[in-house]
Amino acid sequence: MTMISYPPKPSPGDRIAVISPGAGLPGLFPRPYELGLERLRKDYELEPVEYPATRKMGSTPQERADDIHAAFADPDIKAVIASIGGDDQITVLPFLDRELIRANPKPFFGMSDNTNLLMFLRNTGIVGYHGATVMTALGRPVAMDELTAESLRAALFTPGEYELKPAERWNDVNRDWADPATFDAEPEMRPADGWIWKNADRVVEGRSWGGCLEILGWLLMADREIARDLSEYDGGVLLLETSEEMPSGEEVFRTMRNMGERGLLQRFSALLMGRAKTWSFERPNSPEEAARYAAEQREAVLRAMRAYAPDTTIVFDVDYGHTDPQLVIPYGGIVRVDGPARRITVTY
Repeated sequence: MTMISYPPKPSPGDRIAVISPGAGLPGLFPRPYELGLERLRKDYELEPVEYPATRKMGSTPQERADDIHAAFADPDIKAVIASIGGDDQITVLPFLDRELIRANPKPFFGMSDNTNLLMFLRNTGIVGYHGATVMTALGRPVAMDELTAESLRAALFTPGEYELKPAERWNDVNRDWADPATFDAEPEMRPADGWIWKNADRVVEGRSWGGCLEILGWLLMADREIARDLSEYDGGVLLLETSEEMPSGEEVFRTMRNMGERGLLQRFSALLMGRAKTWSFERPNSPEEAARYAAEQREAVLRAMRAYAPDTTIVFDVDYGHTDPQLVIPYGGIVRVDGPARRITVTY
């Protein structure tokens, strides 16, 4: 079993590395990126430090690995945060020096394609943090969502338990980052119906594992960073959420079916399913279409879980992943799912 521990937390005034382990999108869309850096300085009193590939589109896997190594090895850097996700971070994994990173544990914040690095860190014995990239959470137009900001602050600075709260309003409709008018108004939010609980007759506590479902599927196909002994995950809390690529319900089911066939789904005592991303520039769903897509995804998840792990406690529409607000969840850290009380508590 991998011994996993929480890395030391930064303090206000510390330096934080800002890297692009996936795509160098800060080079294409500087507005949300610069806004995120400004909030790191003003709202969190941290000094962001960029690396050579942070704003570079088309950087090589070796260049991105070099940035990761430099960020973790520098004793003056107290935490690391991803600018955004991407779609090929899996190619960076073979270039990473596990012993260097193990010898210099630091909190890492990222989501989406950063599932790769989060899983790598968990297997290295380091708790990471799923959520809060610079361009999406910190670079939100006008202001960060209050739930996101509070969750990130607690994850950054405050060790101990933190209760996640369901959003009263949420949004997943994006505006064009290339249009300056995008940043003149906050995103239009719509009412949230709260979390949906299944098999909620028990209390479950365990270490989290999972991430963006599409990235997880790729890691399973490449057989990278998946434990050889699946008992590593026994009693844990499975995190799953989907991206702006909006996989169909059938695709979600098939990926989870393959996880079940591998013996993974059966290992976890609880599943937190992130609120589905239901809109993209390629598929600008109407509210009715969006609701239908989300319902189809929930049914696909239930179909897979009924087949392989019917007694697992499931919470749908948890506010993390490709959604706004975006709660931070410790990856490899402790998550407590209290079904009778309808509460989710994490340990930062």
